[in-house]
Amino acid sequence: MKFFGFVKECQAMASRPHPASSKISRLRAQTKAIHGLNGLVLCLFGLSVGALAVASALPQKRQLDEKRLELARIEERERAVIAVKEDAQASYEALRDDPEYLELHARDRLNLHDPREKIYRIERER
Repeated sequence: MKFFGFVKECQAMASRPHPASSKISRLRAQTKAIHGLNGLVLCLFGLSVGALAVASALPQKRQLDEKRLELARIEERERAVIAVKEDAQASYEALRDDPEYLELHARDRLNLHDPREKIYRIERER
């Protein structure tokens, strides 16, 4: 009946966890933990790179806004200068081409008058 004893012993060994299988299951658990940790580290790395990109873009956006404001002020000054230039150009052309405007301007600015006219001036008391 030694044979039955051997069978029972084989069955007991088969039901007992094999030392190599427990080591494999432990390695699998460690591998899963390392894999999860790697994912976490990768996520943190991605977040830090994104945060750095945003942090480096903020000063540039501020500078861009300042430059846009400066450009708007310069364009406004340019429009004012162009308006003054166009007004002076129109006045010059009127003086050059329009004798009535020239006469009116001469009377007003230079106090000139036609010899046939009588000029009355009223001065205010000071």
